[in-house]
Parts: sequence; structure tokens; C-alpha cells
Amino acid sequence: MLEISPSKVAYVAILAREIDAKVAPWDSEGDDTDSDGGAILEAHADDPAVLEFTEFVDGLNEDEQASLVAVMWIGRDTFSADDLEEAIETARSEAINKTSEYLMGIPLLADYLEAGLEALGIDPEEEEQDLY
Repeated sequence: MLEISPSKVAYVAILAREIDAKVAPWDSEGDDTDSDGGAILEAHADDPAVLEFTEFVDGLNEDEQASLVAVMWIGRDTFSADDLEEAIETARSEAINKTSEYLMGIPLLADYLEAGLEALGIDPEEEEQDLY
């Protein structure tokens, strides 16, 4: 049984998309990037999207974090939807780093979360629409 609401998974996917849309900061000596309109698309450690992602994921309880990781693994085809319970237990037992840090390092995180919800019979678009 999924121990996180689908809307929370959808919210993490939305935040992950915001972060994925950004690029590494451009490092040009002598240039004032603060006045550059393109700087808004650069990812910085103090980026509001990164901070919101980290605070939200870290604010989830352990069961929710394990379920979130399990949904991502299902979407990535590491586990099948039928193996949800095993995926959750594996996420619990293998958690050594902060979940937010682990997930931030996953390329295509939003895609995997959405695919995981779909595999579990949940419409991610419907869940995301409710959040806007």
C-alpha cells in the first residue's frame, strides 16, 4: 500500500521539473550576472525551487519518503508496480543519505515519478492539475 498521497508525489514531480529546467550557473569573470535576465534559469544552491524541494521532501515522514522513492523506482523500472511493498521496504532499509539529496541526484526524476504513479494506476496529470 502506498504510504504517501498521490498529490504529494505529483507536487514533488512539479518541483523536480522546475529544477530540471534550470542549467548550471554560467561562470564568466567580470560579468554581472545579477543583471542578466537569463540568470533566472540558472540553478544555484540558494535557488528557491531547490530550497522548496528540499524542505518539502525532508518534511515528509519516513514512510512517505520510502514510498516516494519506491514510486520513483517503479517509474524507472527498478521494481514493478506489483512489487510496491518490496520497493518500499528496500527504500527503508537502504536509506543512508537524506532522501531529498538522493532524489535531487536522479536525472529525469519528474518523469520517473509520473511513470511510477501511472504504473500504480494513478493519473499523474489529474493529480498535478489539482495542485495548480
